Amino acid sequence: MFELLNISPQVLMGQLLLGLINGSFYAVLSLGLAVIFGLLNIINFSHGAQYMMGAFVAWMLLSYLGIGYWPALILAPLIVGAVGIVLERFALSRLYHLDHLYGLLLTFGVALIMQGLFRNYYGISGQPYNIPDALSGGRNLGFMFLPNYRAWVVVASVIVCFGTWFMIERTRLGAYLRAATENPVLVGAFGINVPRMITLTYGFGVALAGFAGVLAAPIYSVNPNMGADLIIVVFAVVVIGGMGSILGAIITGYGLGLIEGLTRVFYPEASSVVIFVIMAIVLMIKPEGLFGRAN
Repeated sequence: MFELLNISPQVLMGQLLLGLINGSFYAVLSLGLAVIFGLLNIINFSHGAQYMMGAFVAWMLLSYLGIGYWPALILAPLIVGAVGIVLERFALSRLYHLDHLYGLLLTFGVALIMQGLFRNYYGISGQPYNIPDALSGGRNLGFMFLPNYRAWVVVASVIVCFGTWFMIERTRLGAYLRAATENPVLVGAFGINVPRMITLTYGFGVALAGFAGVLAAPIYSVNPNMGADLIIVVFAVVVIGGMGSILGAIITGYGLGLIEGLTRVFYPEASSVVIFVIMAIVLMIKPEGLFGRAN
């Protein structure tokens, strides 16, 4: 079969692996967007800049403080999440009574400011971030060579994505979060601090972007523009999966990454647009997304 298509199994599996790795980033980032939109109804256009910030924080922790990858995997998302909490408390919280467009415009402006600041101080050339020693090298699977770090990215992404889904959909905390978005007055009557819950939820969604940035730092060069193009793709993933659907964001992220990888094998010219073509088709057939609920 492969001979008829003039494609070697190594090329096919290599592109599928690349697609799965890209899908891992799509899943984590679209999950953060889905959490923020699904629970808070905020269209967070600064998500790509916060992903970039996560990578830069990891790089700065190593370059200035000598803090390596493993502590940075925890510290960087916490720092990015704290920045998100400040943004929500002092800016976004003032827009909840207005149309969603105002939140989109505010976060878009924040993204431009963040990218401009990092570009001004660090330029547009990428900063290297080495793979940790424990994850260097790779394994020969017979049909291809699998780098250990890329395998770790997939595993870490799966753990974080489905752990988040379980927390939101299967725990009491998740039930409180969902209830607070639908009837905050009733939830507040039970003694729950709804504004604080909203703030922490936004911080958590932003921290997911920071976590993805740390994962990406050893694979891609750490530069101010690393989230600018990716966020457009991630928004397409969220739209296809269904705005606000946690499980939809996860499954669609991985699935579209694999489809993108297959497209690079069979029709490379379309690999950069295949996700947007799928988005257009889904919107025509099921405007609420594959896993979304019709209003």
